[in-house]
Amino acid sequence: MINIRTLSPDDWPLWRELRLVALAEAPYAFSSRLADWQGDGDREERWRARLELPGSLNLIAELDGSPAGMVSGIPGPNAGTVELISLWVAADARGRGVGERLVRAVEQWATDTGAERLHLAVMPGNEHAFALYRRLGLHDTGPHGDPLPDGRREHVMAKHLPTDRDAHRADVRRVAAEQAAIWHELLERLK
Repeated sequence: MINIRTLSPDDWPLWRELRLVALAEAPYAFSSRLADWQGDGDREERWRARLELPGSLNLIAELDGSPAGMVSGIPGPNAGTVELISLWVAADARGRGVGERLVRAVEQWATDTGAERLHLAVMPGNEHAFALYRRLGLHDTGPHGDPLPDGRREHVMAKHLPTDRDAHRADVRRVAAEQAAIWHELLERLK
């Protein structure tokens, strides 16, 4: 069973533990390095500050009661945009729906806050992440993200989120289809 839990700044020890494991286990997936968060970078106030970003959402996934992944949603650089960051799923939890549940939780939160667009950056070559995000409806906009030390760029992926206006349009289409079916049935009876 997958349980998604929202973290508060007081949960910084758990966030720290997962983040350090993520950076050690999957350095290819992050622009941050493990060394950036160790030594002088490994301070309670820094971990708390990461969980206190204004307007952010920080989640962990528990699989059968054990921490199995993490993700954050933060306000994007443009109004109406939310950025998904720091997604990681433990190796033994991959392929079990944890990543999808985490992404969908951020997507729902973004929709609930009125965001119109979800975007994220993926490291070049991280094909498993690309596959997950494509499966969840994000599309690759190309290598437009932050420059990396080796000169490559992160790929930005994006997804349009449903808004109240979109829901209204869907309702109008549904009602129109129902009315068309009724008219079609009536016309058939009149023949």
